[in-house]
Amino acid sequence: MLLEGGEAFAATIESCLERADAVVAIWSKASVASDWVRDEAAHGRGRKRLVPVSLDGCEPPLGFRQYHALDFSRWRGDRKAQEIASLVRGIAAVRGAEMEPRQPARRGLSRRALLIGGGAAALAAGGGFLAWTILGPKRASNSVAVLPFANLSGDAAQSYFSDGLSEEVRAALARNPRLRVAAPTSSASFRESGEDAKTIAGRLGVAFLLEGSVRRSGDKVRIAADLVDAKTGFSAWSQSFERRLDDIFAVQSEIARTVVEALSVRISSDAPPPGGTANVAAFDALLRGRALFNSDVGEESDRAALAQYDAAIAADPNYAAAHAARSRVLAAMAAQYGKAEEHDRAFRKAVESARRAVAIAPDLAEAQLALGYALFAGRVDFRAAAEPYRRARELGRGDADILLLSAIYSARAGRGDEARQAIERALARDPLNPRTHRAAGSIHYASRRFPEAIAAARRALALNPGIANAHAAIGNVLVMTGKMREARAEYALESNPSFRLAGLAIAEWGLGNRAAAAAALAQLRSELGDSALYQQGQVLAMRGDKDGAIAALVRGRAAGDAGITAIGSDPMLEALREEPRFLELRKAIGLA
Repeated sequence: MLLEGGEAFAATIESCLERADAVVAIWSKASVASDWVRDEAAHGRGRKRLVPVSLDGCEPPLGFRQYHALDFSRWRGDRKAQEIASLVRGIAAVRGAEMEPRQPARRGLSRRALLIGGGAAALAAGGGFLAWTILGPKRASNSVAVLPFANLSGDAAQSYFSDGLSEEVRAALARNPRLRVAAPTSSASFRESGEDAKTIAGRLGVAFLLEGSVRRSGDKVRIAADLVDAKTGFSAWSQSFERRLDDIFAVQSEIARTVVEALSVRISSDAPPPGGTANVAAFDALLRGRALFNSDVGEESDRAALAQYDAAIAADPNYAAAHAARSRVLAAMAAQYGKAEEHDRAFRKAVESARRAVAIAPDLAEAQLALGYALFAGRVDFRAAAEPYRRARELGRGDADILLLSAIYSARAGRGDEARQAIERALARDPLNPRTHRAAGSIHYASRRFPEAIAAARRALALNPGIANAHAAIGNVLVMTGKMREARAEYALESNPSFRLAGLAIAEWGLGNRAAAAAALAQLRSELGDSALYQQGQVLAMRGDKDGAIAALVRGRAAGDAGITAIGSDPMLEALREEPRFLELRKAIGLA
């Protein structure tokens, strides 16, 4: 039973008791002492709809002992257990109808089908509400993946719009804390797979799939959406919308609201999302920029994305989501392509854009994330980044990207348990995203969980053989476990030159090949200069040159090298832990 905000719960419960087909009274030491539970059970008994269950083996209270209570004291959550079969038969008997457990339904279990007495709270503390657990969590599950909407416009250049619209709907669903929404990267991996709904849902770990198509012509747009029950493969809800383009915002909200209702979960508010826009041109530019940034094909696409975000802001200066996106692309470009002397200016712009987004929409999770990332990676300031990251996690608890980036921050801040919890939640929502597995590997590495770190990096490579930094991550683990030959082989496969050259310099040194080690370090310095000062510090630390390593790290901090954020958790810097200048550096960036 779901109570809506403002409802008088006594009247609502009484009404539901009157309409319920079955009343399951869950007796426990706690519920036996509850007058509310006794009253509710008595109502079910009077209507001859009562099905008693003893959760912990206790006797029902006086007045209810003439009814046989099903013993669930030995039940351990197995849906195929004899206890479940007995309960289903009991419910079927009081309903006077045949009933099979976990049958698919169009809109989940209705309120009328079953009412659980207040004793359900006792079971909730031990593992979940009985209705969902017994009668089909897959059917009544709150998990859904939004697949990329198909572009039916006849123009491949319009794919950004259909992709962006599906992402906007996904984001609207993810804002509901009672839904578990798969992340876009994992969902998008099935764009052309041709696999059926059951297979896709199984790989994503969700109970429902939202599919759709978009046909755009001039200022008209037609959107078809279909919510598929993954267990049966049949549609649980479908609808088409034909609107003018300037009504697109209402359509995406309507789709999200209807999907949530189809999953039997109520949206807390129909208010528009924070940080949005009512300007179609600004929205269109944001979608174009997002498509370019997500393509991740190099500096050219990132600069093109930046131009689109600038266009979105020009069309609507108060479009907080565009300011946040602008900050993210500026920070990414500074970290990946910027010369050392340009880092400070680039990250200053990233911080300014993020602060503007937060000023416009303080409750926009992406704005808080952009600010935290710019302060963390750009200014290497753990203290300043802490609050924006906390707010981002609070506001975007269902967003895998936010979970991923905050997990990395937590790991480098020395909060290992918090980092592992966040990355596990990210993996649950985005199981097919190689970046998420790569991040999980780095978090395991920081916690010295070396086998798990290698397994996560291997998984990232299996999903994307060309992903950067994964081979180097494996090489780092092999170095720390003394397997220098294997490490050298992994480093040689690394596409990122700073990680490849630093790794080779370390592995060759460990193998006693001094000339090869010196050549790799010299190449690292000559080709990458001050943009790889952190990696130079790693090499020198592993050689035992503490003074040289600390000097490189101090210079790296002054140059804005984002790698410095790892100094608190990197096993390769273990020899520096007690050095006074190293401790001063940790304190300067907020790690003391």
